[in-house]
Amino acid sequence: MSGPAARARAGLYLPQIRMDFADIERRVRAAEEAGFHSAWFIDHLAPPGGRGLDMLDAWTVATAAAMRTERLRIGHLVLCAEFRHPAVLAKMAASLDVVSGGRFELGLGWGSVAGELADYGFHDPGPAARSARLAETIDILRLLWTGEPVDFDGAHWTLRNAVCRPRPVAGRVPIHLGGAGPRLTMPLVAGRADWWNCPSTAADRLAELRPAAGAARISVQHPIGLAASSAAREEVAETARRRFGAWGGLITGTPDEVAAALARERAAGAELFVCQFHDFGTPETIRLFAAEVLPALERPIAVKEHGE
Repeated sequence: MSGPAARARAGLYLPQIRMDFADIERRVRAAEEAGFHSAWFIDHLAPPGGRGLDMLDAWTVATAAAMRTERLRIGHLVLCAEFRHPAVLAKMAASLDVVSGGRFELGLGWGSVAGELADYGFHDPGPAARSARLAETIDILRLLWTGEPVDFDGAHWTLRNAVCRPRPVAGRVPIHLGGAGPRLTMPLVAGRADWWNCPSTAADRLAELRPAAGAARISVQHPIGLAASSAAREEVAETARRRFGAWGGLITGTPDEVAAALARERAAGAELFVCQFHDFGTPETIRLFAAEVLPALERPIAVKEHGE
């Protein structure tokens, strides 16, 4: 079957760990110059599994990156909704969208590291309640972004005559929800998301899961070992396996091989490929992906179905 008509886009996944802002700035500028759609950061109070490491705050680094770029869209995969009251989150998102000229993308999740909530003193009502709280949070965000007074009576949040000004540039900020859980996450995606971010652990099931995402647009997240030549393939693959082998969904190879590996996801409807590169996104690798992988994904792709 033929691939989707929408243009394939690239996002740079750039967890701000073991990386000073000068390195981050070089990478986001390179991504913008290469024509990437977006850059994405993480949202934790300390790096998971490495609390002794430095990590810049999610909102601060996103704001600074937005100020150092002109076209690149900026977001997080994903912000933990439990860290911020919905009214505070609405104000922060609208403000960053306005100061960036309408380039903010709001990635949200209900908490991937439960222990972090407990360790830092956040009440954890459990996964089902966190998912329900996120549903109400999204409803509140969209109400507040109208700029009109909002009264809200939910099971988890209550607002009276709440107003959020200024409004986002386009009247709303695109909401990305990540994850693939069938009971708690995918119903939220289908009912409330503009984009579904399919994680690397579920990328091999994208076509199977796609109907559960409803009308949401699709991004897929992958760790990628991108080799500039066949001669460099094994060294790059070994680096990628060492750094990201436990993540699932690892793709390694030359540009042609990486494009071929992404082709089925592209044909299943993926528009945005969010890449965590083996070298943490050096400008050379960013440019190589933009020049040699993306064009292959923008052409119509024929993928054989099982049994053909």
